[in-house]
Amino acid sequence: MSFPSPSAAGGGFFSGFTRLCKGLSGVLVGGYALLSILPPLVQYLALVPDRTIPFAWNILTAGYVEQSVFGLVVSIVGLLFMGKVLEPIWGSREFFKFVIIVNLMTYVSVFTTAIALYYITRKEIFLYTPISGFHGVLSGFLVGVKQIIPDQELSLFSLRIKSKWLPSLVVLSSIVTSLFTLNSVAYLPVLIFGTYTSWIYLRYFQRRPETNVSGDSSDDFAFSTFFPQFMRPVIDPVASIFDRLLCGKSSTSTEAAGYVVGGAPLSGLDSIDASRRRERGARALEERLAAERSVPLVSLEASPKTASDFV
Repeated sequence: MSFPSPSAAGGGFFSGFTRLCKGLSGVLVGGYALLSILPPLVQYLALVPDRTIPFAWNILTAGYVEQSVFGLVVSIVGLLFMGKVLEPIWGSREFFKFVIIVNLMTYVSVFTTAIALYYITRKEIFLYTPISGFHGVLSGFLVGVKQIIPDQELSLFSLRIKSKWLPSLVVLSSIVTSLFTLNSVAYLPVLIFGTYTSWIYLRYFQRRPETNVSGDSSDDFAFSTFFPQFMRPVIDPVASIFDRLLCGKSSTSTEAAGYVVGGAPLSGLDSIDASRRRERGARALEERLAAERSVPLVSLEASPKTASDFV
């Protein structure tokens, strides 16, 4: 039986943050500091749909620029703590790839939607509101947590909520909040598209090295699982249309990867793989929590007599 080392156990809840997450946190701090020193730069670094055509780089930079201290703190805390769960399971390369792709897909979607809404409503707020922040990727991290440890219960005030409901609750609460705020354009589209684009990436495109198959087509990660059970008979037929559009070759991806027996794909492969991924995620989380809560043990080297008793 192995015990956590004193250094690991004594680190506490605020230890174990990965180097990559610390580096990304530094980028967020730098972006906020830059806007604080030179406020006019927000027109060039944040997503301003009216200026995106000549300054297309703001689609890339907007996700790493926070315009408020509150947004900066939430983004850094969410990045560090969810990174402790996701990066060890995905690997640093895939984690960084996820951040880049989800950030890009989110702000491309936000830009496209803002232009469409302007032409529909003729409201200039959709063209000139500076939109930025890391919260699109944070909502994507919640989708990753939903995929890996869906049944893990978390304490929220006096309630216990399973991880699989976190993305839905965040989007729902944001929509409700937007009904009572004036500047919801600056955050609501980013949260919604961050959730949806991250699900698309994890569902159809993320490469799984253990099976050499892209995506996660298990029923437990279907689009309808973001909704209550009674709504799923309505959601599933609509979602299946987009599923065929986005993943028309999914039925042959398993066969192409070599997972066939007698010319037929192995049944239940995706479900088994998804179960293994969730088990690894739950095990990694439990080991990390156990290491953080354990009290440092007395070293055997400090008690030679006790050590000799084991010989």
